[in-house]
Amino acid sequence: MIIVTGAAGFIGSCLVRRLNDDGYEDLILVDDFSDALKERNLEGKKFLKKISIDDFLPWFKESAEGVSRVFHLGACSNTAEFDERVFDRLNRNYSKAIWSICASHDIPLVYASSAATYGAGELGYSDDHARVSKLKPLNPYGRSKQDFDLWALAENTAPPRWYGLKFFNVYGPNEYHKGRMASMVFHGFGQIQKNGFVNLFKSHKEGFADGGQLRDFVYVKDAIDVAVFLAGSKAPSGLYNVGTGRARSFVDLEMAVFSALGKRPDIRFIDTPLDIRDKYQYFTEAPMEKLAAAGYSKRFHSLEEGVADYVTAYLVPGKTY
Repeated sequence: MIIVTGAAGFIGSCLVRRLNDDGYEDLILVDDFSDALKERNLEGKKFLKKISIDDFLPWFKESAEGVSRVFHLGACSNTAEFDERVFDRLNRNYSKAIWSICASHDIPLVYASSAATYGAGELGYSDDHARVSKLKPLNPYGRSKQDFDLWALAENTAPPRWYGLKFFNVYGPNEYHKGRMASMVFHGFGQIQKNGFVNLFKSHKEGFADGGQLRDFVYVKDAIDVAVFLAGSKAPSGLYNVGTGRARSFVDLEMAVFSALGKRPDIRFIDTPLDIRDKYQYFTEAPMEKLAAAGYSKRFHSLEEGVADYVTAYLVPGKTY
């Protein structure tokens, strides 16, 4: 059996599809299945059982002998959430419990970390373990992921192989339920369909033009390719960046959306909301040498390729992956 937590969410449901395509149907799906918005993400997918997050840990303790690997992608990923109790429960303690069971039963573990751990990027974006303790995340979500990364690196008892994936700006199908946290491909598509134009944030930082904030945008199909590769590899355990290695601007992103739709670009600019303005990242870019050294050689989609696939194959026809 293979466990996928966060299985009804964005990256998790895409991983379930990929595992099905690879011939795996003995899947245990874990999530908060009370969220009706996410039901579409599991339509047509094959699995053994769905287990709620509240019931999963007791089940896992009893059934661990039959589990071959765990993809722990479930978390509170809301960067605008500031209640530390939420992150303590879902991102720190829940992850520690899964880790401990995996360690006790020699089960390989792949879990979702985040590029949010890098904060404003003043120390760069290297996934070198020696730099982890110096990072300064900008929000509680980033701190929760950083705290677990540090805990994992310090643990003497660990799964036989474990990989913390520092996802950069992932976009792609199955994110329609994420609301404000969905990618600007999703939001841009919706704005273009409704208004004919896209709003992007103005720059509030010297040296960056409006809409010129830079991100390492990575297509979700590439992100899950990395997860599947590491889970089946003999790569050294540890933290790995998951990005393309090339930062692009939000203007570039929306130009790709307009191009995929065959529409003339119309981009306008609004103030960055005050509640996130002082915690807003202006540049992220993932050094990818560590993953390459681990043997990963598959080419990542370019921004234009990924956006075109997402828009034409999923957003326009209203399909999930």
